[in-house]
Parts: sequence; structure tokens; C-alpha cells
Amino acid sequence: MFKPVSNKVQFPRMEEDVLKYWAEADVFRKSLDRNRGKDRYTFYDGPPFATGLPHYGHLLAGTIKDIVPRYQTMRGKYVERRFGWDTHGLPIEALAQDALGVSGTPEIKALGVDKFNEQCRSMVLKYVSEWRKTVTRMGRWVDFDHDYKTMNPDFMETIWWVFKQLWNQGRVYRSHRIMPYSWKLSTPLSNFEAGSNYKDVQDPTVTVRVKVECPSDALKDLLAQEPTVYLLIWTTTPWTLPENLMICAGADIDYVAVRDLTDDARPVYVMAEARLPHIFRKAEQYERVAAFKGSALKGTSYEPIFPYFADRKAEGAFRVLNDGYVTTDDGTGLVHIAPAYGEDDFRVCQEAGMHALVDPLDTSCNFTDQVPEYAGRFCKDCDKDIIKRLKAEGRLVHQATITHSYPFCDRTDTPLIYRAIDAWYVKVEDLHDQLVANNNGVHWTPAYVGDKRFGNWLKDARDWNISRNRFWGSCIPVWINDDDPNDMICIGSIQELEDLSGVRVTDLHKHFVDKVVIRKDGKTYHRTPEVLDCWFESGSMPYAQQHYMGTTGVAGDLGRGSGAPEPPSVAAFFPADFIAEGLDQTRGWFYTLMLLGTMLFGKSPYRNVVVNGLVLAEDGKKMSKRLKNYPDPTLMLDTYGADAIRLYMIYSPVVRAENLKFSENGVKQILRDLLIPWWNAYSFFVTYANVDGFHDEAVVVPDSPNVLDRWISSSMETLIADVTAAMDEYDLQRAVRPFVAFIEDLTNWYIRRSRRRFWKSQNDGDKLHAYRTLRYVLVQLSKVAAPFTPFISETIYRNLKGKDDPESVHLCDFPTARAGARDLALEREMAAVQTIVKLGRQLRVDNDLKVRQPLAKILVAGADTRLDDLILDELNIKEIAYLADETALCDVSYKANFKTLGRKCGPKMKAVAAGIAALKAFNGSATVEGFALTDEDVLVTRRPRAGMVVASEGAIVVGLETALTPALVAEGLAREFVSHVQAMRKEADFEVTQRIAVTAEVDADLRAALTAHADYVKAETLATALSFAACPDAASCDLNGHAAKIRVAKA
Repeated sequence: MFKPVSNKVQFPRMEEDVLKYWAEADVFRKSLDRNRGKDRYTFYDGPPFATGLPHYGHLLAGTIKDIVPRYQTMRGKYVERRFGWDTHGLPIEALAQDALGVSGTPEIKALGVDKFNEQCRSMVLKYVSEWRKTVTRMGRWVDFDHDYKTMNPDFMETIWWVFKQLWNQGRVYRSHRIMPYSWKLSTPLSNFEAGSNYKDVQDPTVTVRVKVECPSDALKDLLAQEPTVYLLIWTTTPWTLPENLMICAGADIDYVAVRDLTDDARPVYVMAEARLPHIFRKAEQYERVAAFKGSALKGTSYEPIFPYFADRKAEGAFRVLNDGYVTTDDGTGLVHIAPAYGEDDFRVCQEAGMHALVDPLDTSCNFTDQVPEYAGRFCKDCDKDIIKRLKAEGRLVHQATITHSYPFCDRTDTPLIYRAIDAWYVKVEDLHDQLVANNNGVHWTPAYVGDKRFGNWLKDARDWNISRNRFWGSCIPVWINDDDPNDMICIGSIQELEDLSGVRVTDLHKHFVDKVVIRKDGKTYHRTPEVLDCWFESGSMPYAQQHYMGTTGVAGDLGRGSGAPEPPSVAAFFPADFIAEGLDQTRGWFYTLMLLGTMLFGKSPYRNVVVNGLVLAEDGKKMSKRLKNYPDPTLMLDTYGADAIRLYMIYSPVVRAENLKFSENGVKQILRDLLIPWWNAYSFFVTYANVDGFHDEAVVVPDSPNVLDRWISSSMETLIADVTAAMDEYDLQRAVRPFVAFIEDLTNWYIRRSRRRFWKSQNDGDKLHAYRTLRYVLVQLSKVAAPFTPFISETIYRNLKGKDDPESVHLCDFPTARAGARDLALEREMAAVQTIVKLGRQLRVDNDLKVRQPLAKILVAGADTRLDDLILDELNIKEIAYLADETALCDVSYKANFKTLGRKCGPKMKAVAAGIAALKAFNGSATVEGFALTDEDVLVTRRPRAGMVVASEGAIVVGLETALTPALVAEGLAREFVSHVQAMRKEADFEVTQRIAVTAEVDADLRAALTAHADYVKAETLATALSFAACPDAASCDLNGHAAKIRVAKA
């Protein structure tokens, strides 16, 4: 006997029972042990921060990372799954600053780096237990007990090994370059980090006049005639004007000198001719004085705008340069250059041999004493005062505001400042071709992310800024000679550091290793103060989680020394067969993995990637705790269960890199439309199997002659084939679709059409076939669905499995489709039957014809099946007729769909339209005037013939005869009566086998109908007697216009 099952299931409670079983039986470990020694399937888990609770984005990524390893395990692969934690970097530093009450680099240094880092260490794993609880509750199997943490010494030592490989390749260099800088965090960022958080902002724009001091040779005549000439420059960053050192013109751009007639002093301004209308609204406001190319301006010197760095004139500052990056799209065509704050500014000055660089900002981007009027103030906050000063000094020509997109720090949500930073870089730009080639061998889902978004990013990849001016992170392992900054030693392991310094460290964080001094050949070396970009650690995780130190390096615990075992072969864990993360990681983890994999081993570190989109609030906005615009994940788990949430997310386009607007109603619908019907099918089977004492020891593969059994068995094999094909392509949404469709077929077609086979009292061969078929299908469905919905699959499997089957569905092999059991012709035929039935039902609804009211005839065109009895019984119709074409049902006309055909047919459109109108028939395809037409190209209009109602789908057209005879009306009344009695049985909570006695108080017509169909009524309701008498205590009901009172009682 099977364990009894209620159809009133509480899914969260059921899932908790499954979690308890998994833990007690150690099923996850068993699933690993059964495949140990078999083919290895490698999965990398991208490390999240443990500085906050998991959100829906984490739940989505975790579900994807659970489904694929579960599937591959059931396919016989050994899939190790280690959880990882990103424990370094800005998120935890921000929390530590709040806890310690400090802000910014100077205060951290004053407090002490050791105290600050230890505070970080104490807080970094604050939410680990909550993460473990939620991840486990979602049904994800992953090893938390042997997780990796980026702050562990083993992990950090491998980071040094990776760094040294790049150093030995000559890829690491130090340079002064313009980089996005987070002033709130006092550190530069990489270009790909800076590109993740753009916002529309309003900034001031100013047009400023700069007095020419010494013209170029080509402009001497102009200055002789006009003793006071100004260059007009334009900027959106007034705070950079005190640092102006150069002006740049486009050599081939046309420039003009014009007299400003709106100013009583009649000054002469130089600007690009194309920008005149943007400075002067009317032509009569200026007078043209001269015209020349931008090349003529080269070498012109000008008076510094502010006095702070006037001494740099001796180094070649305050001149006009030429460069091709200047345009006339905005501004004046003369570009203000502050080489410390712009990439092109910096480059143009360097190429011109002008190496003067002024940067009067501190680490928080406050002006220093070099600019005393604004000292101690954040640079952008000084814009207004600088503009006032320009106006007061007569330098301001025009002022406005501009709205533009500007990068913000993703961690602090503050605007970034681009400034010249002395930082460490890794060469990337010479690897474009190899990176693209390696990426071409990766299977991306969806494909366009790899081909377009990621592929295009790789083609233009810039050298990578890997250093951060922070404290809690992996240290850059480079020691620099105190007396010669070009003399450097790169350290690749703890042993190497001990060999050179005599000091054995057990912790590789800054406050430990910075104390280590190397003295060699009379020279003293100290470590460079920066730490590594956290993305360097994430990109190194394939090797660092294994503590891989190369084929000859030390592998294992720090204390092992020379007695360490042979290091693992990189082929044992590299490359990964599968990784998965969000779309944003194309410029994050996916990218740094690819860079380091290519640099270290010449190939991609992953073979297959699934990319998910963002999970947004239902209103389309970012989920916000402050706005409370999303349901709490814990509450959702406690209310609907993990299976419903998993299926809701995986069934959506979010697994194909599109965004998902998370909706609680969407989860409810999955529960209502899929999980509850599936559970009800399971409950139905167990209930009737127990009633009839059916319980084969083994799950029997069905071999039934019944057409419904053969169809559902074939459909199961097709489902297995379809899910397998989709999963092997890493298309999770496509894998779920047939599974969802199958549940609909199982519950709303197979079981509903087979109910009488289970209900009937005699235990004949047909009933046995029905039980065996349904049990087999439910068990197979549990195996197919196990990776996606692990809880309900486990529960159903454990109750229905055979005596010798594995204890858990997750210890089973994934089913293999039995080709011999597939009958594709039968599946197509049943699909046609279902379409005919759907159209018939639609016609009944549209024309107010109740299904319980029998009709005389249905006519079908475009299909011919052997399953007439199914159609007739399902639609409650007496006769079916198949027609050669639809003209007997309706008058048909055809029109061209100009929306689809216009572009295709062009000038022949008129002739094609006439040809379509002349068609005698159209079955989904035709050729007219040489053009192949499909369903979307032809608009079909059908006008039913008298006494008929008609509907169509594709090639199938269905018509119903609507006239009712007295016999049909009587049978309809009997069916309405049966439906009402069945509802009363359910309301009374009778057992499904309970026999009853029925008493009815009805009028003469209804009594005649019930008497004529008494056998049918009693059989359907399990009534031993049907009598007619007064029922004074019964409520009155309406049966097709006839008043009735009905009483049911146990027999």
C-alpha cells in the first residue's frame, strides 16, 4: 500500500520534510559518492559577498547553479560543488568604517591599518549562517563545509602565484594614467567597473575667454591689427579650470576670428566656424575678422586663466596644440586641457612632450593648499564659486547647464572623478585576437551575449588597472628598492618571501606583509602599498580554491614545506564545463576569468555559460528595501515553497539574460497551474490504487493496448528526449516548457479521459494497465523534473518507487528516451484531437452551449483521426463527420496581409494581392506570382453557413450543428442533474467509493428525463437508488430552467 496522500497539500511543510530526510540520509554526499571515479564535470561557483542577506538575484543564480549540476549528476558525472565567499574589498571596508566611526583613508591610517583590517575580518562572515539557511531552503545542493574564502592564506598565496606568472610574462607594469577614481573610497577603479552605473546628471557649462599672449607665426598679422584677441574654450567641469595647462585645436577644422558687436569693448574671439551659431544667435551680432585652419593656431601661447600654476609656463605649458580628437559637435572647437583629469588631455600633452602635470586634489578629491581659495572643499562643490570668479574677472562669456550621462561609483553611488593615477596595470591590448578566438569556442546561453556584448567588449579590451589604494585585500606582491623605484622584486609564494627576507608569514594581509623587509645585496626593499582589485581574486578562483601553485609549486597548507604532495594537474579542474552568473558579469567575473585563463594557459577557463537577467520589482524598478517594493524571500518560501519560486524563475525569460519583474501572483499561478495539478494527479493515483489494493513491487514499464496509455507513454518518452536535448544545450527555459506542457496533458487530458477506468468496480486488465501506466509516468516525471523541482519530485518518487529502486530520486539516473516506445504518429493524431476539442469547447462557450448539453453533430475539415470516440465523448456530441474541405461549413475568402507582404513583394504587391483573393483554398502555404506564402501572409475570413457555428486553428476547421431535439434536451437535463449531485458529494466530503441514495423533487419534464437516463445517473453518482419525493429541507436549484430540490444520503 502506498502512503496515503491528501489533495490539500502544504508545499512548504512538505519541503521541510524533504530537507530533513536529505540531511538525515546524507543524500547529497551519496549522490557524489555514486559517481566518484566517473567522468568529472567541473563547475565554478562565483563567490558572493557575505555582507548582506541573499536577494532574489542570488536565488535565481543559485537555482541555475543547482539545476545543471543535478542534471549532470543524474547523467552519471561527478560534479563537485564548493561554495565560495568574496571576503575582500569595498563592501566590507564600508561596513568596517561605519562600525569604527572612521571615514576615508587618512582616518583609517590614523586608527591603524591592523585594527581596521581585523575589524573587517571580524565582520566579513556575519551573514554566512543566514546564507546557508536560505540557499539550503531553496533546495540547492552545494558544499558549505569545504567552501573557499578569498581571505584564506591558501587562497591568497595562489593569488601571488598567478600575479608572478603575469610578472614573468612581462605583463605587469606601473604607469601614471587617467583612471576613474572613487573619491569616497579613495581608490581608482578599472574601466569595466566604472561602466556599470551611469546616471543622467545636470552639470554647468561655461564658455571662457583666454587672452592670447604670443601668437603663432600664422596669426601675427591678426594680433598686429587686433591687439587684444581671446581664445574661446568651453567645459562642463569648471573645477578643472584652475588646473588648465593647454588648449587643443583640430588641425583641419576651420576657425574664425570674429569681433563681438554685443560688447562695447568689441573683443575679438577665436573659435570654430561651425560653432558660431551656438555662440551668437544672430549674424549681425558679430563681425568676421579672419579665417584660418586649426593648424595655424598651433604654438600660440596664452595667459593662464588662474595664477596657481603659472610657473609651469617654463615647462611648455599654456600653448595651443593640435590633435584629431577635437570636434565641432559641441563647445567652441577649442578644447580646454587639464592633463591630470582627462584621458585625451593626458595623451595629447605627453605626445607633445609636455610632461607638466598638476593635480591639486587630495585622496578625497578636496582641493589642497595649492589652490588656497578652495582648499579643503570637494572639487565639484567649487563649480559655482569658480564661475562667479570668472564672471567677476571678466573671463566668463556664457553660462548654461547640460544634462548628460555620467559614471557613478557602484559601491557608494557618488560621481567618479577621472584623474591621473599612479597605478599597476596588466597588459591586455595585445591579446585581443586570442581573447576573441578563445571566446568563439564558448557556448553561451543566450548566444548573443557571447557573440555581441562580451565579444565586442573583448575586441576593445583595455589594459587592466589591478591596483587599489585600499587596505583589506590581497597585497600586490612586489617589493621596491627604497633608493631605485625601477628595481623591484616580485614574490610568488610564502616560501620565496621567507627565503629572501628570513620571515615566515602565516597571514598575507597588508598589516602583516608590509612589516616584512627584504635586504639583498646591500639594498633594502619595501612592499608597494597597494592591494589587488577584488576581480583579480575572483578571476583567479579556479586555481586559488585548489591552492594551485603550478606544476612545481607548493600546494596545500602553508606549513607543509618540502614534504607537500604532488600538486594537482590543472586539467583536473580547468577549464570549467559550466558557469553561470548575471548579465552584468560580462564586464566582471566572466571577463577576468577569461583574461587570466588566456594569460596563464592560453584558453578559455569555461566551456558553457548561462547568463541570467536582472530580477526587478513588479513595477520594473530596482528592488529596494527602503521602498519595500518586493515580497520578502523568506515569506515567499514559507508561503509557496521553493519549487514554485524555482519553476517561476526558470520558466521565465530571465534565464536568457532578459529582465524579470518579480510578481507574487506569478508564483501563485505556477502553483495553481502546475504544481497543484501535478500533486492532484499523484493524489488521484494513490487514492484509487490503495482502494483497489494495487501495489506492484516494481515500477512496470507499460505495455498497454489502450490508446490513451500508449499516447501518454509515448509523450513521456518525447518529454525525456526534449528535456535532454534542451539541457544538453544549456537552454533551461526550453527544457522547462515541455515539462510544463506535459503536466497539462497528464492532468487535463490523460487522467480526465481515463477516470472511469480507475472508478469501475471490476479489477480487469484495462484497469491494471491504467494503474501501471500512470505509476510509470509519475515516477518518470519525477526523475525528469528532479533537477528543476527537487522537493515535489522527491516526495512523489519516494512513495511510488519500486522496492529495489534507489532511495532518492536524486540517486537515480536521468531517464533515457526509449525510441521503441515513441509513436509520433499517435502523438500528432492526439494533438489534432485536442485541437478539435479545444475549438469545439470554444464554440460552445462563444455560443452559450453548455458542455453538458449533447449536440447532434460536429463536422471537421483539415484533420482525420481514428479517435472519434474521444472527440464525441469529450464534446458531448452524437456524431462526427470529416470533410474534404471547409466549404461545406462556411464561405471562405482570402486577403493579402500587407504588413508582412509589402516589403517582400514590393512592386508586385498588387498582383500578389489579386492572386491571393483568387485562391480557392489555402492550407498554410501557397505560391502566388512566384512568392512563397505562409499563414502570416494570408488573412482568412470565414462566414458560417446557416445553422452552424465555426472555429479554426491552423488547417483544422470545426463546425457544430446547434439545433436541439427533445431527446438531446432530456439527456442534457440528466447530465446537469449528475453534475449537481457530484458537487453535493464533494461538499459532504464523501469517500470516493461511498455509495449513496438520491431523492429528487422535480417537475414532470425533469422527472421524465431522469427516468429515461436513470442507469446513467446512478452509475455516475454511485447511487444505489434514485427516487422522487418531496425534499422540504433541501435548497432549490436551477437545472437548465427547471426548479429542483435534491437530497443525498449514504446508502
